[in-house]
Amino acid sequence: MATFANTTNPTPYGFFNDDTNFQAEADAIVTFVKRKLGDDVLSVELTKKQIWGSLEESVLEYGSILNQYQAKSQLVQFLGMPATGSLSGSESKYPRENLDYLNRFAEPYGSEAGGGGSYEVISGSIQLQRNQQDYNIYDSLKDGDGNLIFSSSLNSAPRTKLQIQEVFHFNPQAAYRFFDTTSAINYLNNEFSFESFTPETIFYVLPVFEDILRAGQLDVSNRVRRSNYSYKMTGTSIRIFPTITSNNPKKLWMRIKFFSDPLSPAYQDDTIIGVSNLSNIPFGNLEYKNVNSIGRQWVRQYVLALSKEQLGLIRSKFTTVPIPGADLTLNGDALVTQGREDKNVLLTQLKEMLETMTYDKLMETAATRAESIQRQLKHIPMPNGWAILMG
Repeated sequence: MATFANTTNPTPYGFFNDDTNFQAEADAIVTFVKRKLGDDVLSVELTKKQIWGSLEESVLEYGSILNQYQAKSQLVQFLGMPATGSLSGSESKYPRENLDYLNRFAEPYGSEAGGGGSYEVISGSIQLQRNQQDYNIYDSLKDGDGNLIFSSSLNSAPRTKLQIQEVFHFNPQAAYRFFDTTSAINYLNNEFSFESFTPETIFYVLPVFEDILRAGQLDVSNRVRRSNYSYKMTGTSIRIFPTITSNNPKKLWMRIKFFSDPLSPAYQDDTIIGVSNLSNIPFGNLEYKNVNSIGRQWVRQYVLALSKEQLGLIRSKFTTVPIPGADLTLNGDALVTQGREDKNVLLTQLKEMLETMTYDKLMETAATRAESIQRQLKHIPMPNGWAILMG
């Protein structure tokens, strides 16, 4: 009698042919299936290779569903990892959690706030001219070598618009003038001990809001009584205030960046071509030797369901078989229907069970259990010694 181990190409793909546990299961599953389908009474028109093929398909189906739910729990930890090689066997491992996904998700917000990011911020300047307020940024903003930034190699083709991050055109801080050592107010303060003002060398125990209100007073005064430094962006132009009257105007500095290319950050980032979704997470097939009794029993029942469907398809080719004096009606259609129903039930039960076992669901279950324990412990009488200590 031919056994699985000495049969040439016993399964279509051969994923588990060298696994001794799978070999033993394959030899036993033939007897299990044929007896369940009534082979002892009526011959079952299935070959060993057909049943072994169903066994391989069942193990693959079981492993595929488990990997889907494993990926549902773990995918966020593997995003950006190499899609091949180094993650081999990860489908059977319990990874350490990390916040790489969260940090990467929050990175653009930090970039907009000037707190870092993945894209270059470029510094450039516009040479201000006397009695001129309006400047076209695209025609005037230059780098340190005098080259126009918009048309430089920093702006890769196709060229994108400039994004202004920061314009260095503002008055000194009010607090700087408030603590200016040459301030006439501070001279009076030092000479006559005016405690309403705090110089930089003499500090009084005064509420902080005193300083805040004083700084606000100076800031409002500057805005009303002086020409306040400001600017306004309109299209591609910037208008600066006040009008430059100096015979030797300085440069106006800006920080700008171009529209971000999500596949080309400012540095080489190999994680972009790493794991990105369920399709390329490098989970492998489960090893049958590591499948426990729960999984093996599911596999056996799924093999039986596949075999019912397959036998039904075979018998459906011949609805009736002539025999002496009558016709024999085969139950092909009934077997196909029953086999498919059994498959759907097994798949539904497995998925519903796994749905309650993702990492998120386990945390919810543990939290509910902890709350239940707390409610139960409230009914336990407190020992006398504890009551005395607490009293």
